[in-house]
Amino acid sequence: MPFRPFPNDLGLKVFQEICGDCWGEWLKHQQALINHYALNVQDPKAKEFLFTSMEKYLFEDDAGLPTA
Repeated sequence: MPFRPFPNDLGLKVFQEICGDCWGEWLKHQQALINHYALNVQDPKAKEFLFTSMEKYLFEDDAGLPTA
């Protein structure tokens, strides 16, 4: 990752542990979630849902990222 995406602990973890390709895959998945659930990204509950989904997608073994 060339940058820290969020100024919180999760943003630091993403910056330190996630590659740019994986981040790009998450962004595609995030857009699908936003569209599927018609999320308003300004809504705090939607933001919480996306952060939780991001953590599961990027850091849980069976979250859906392709394996090398």
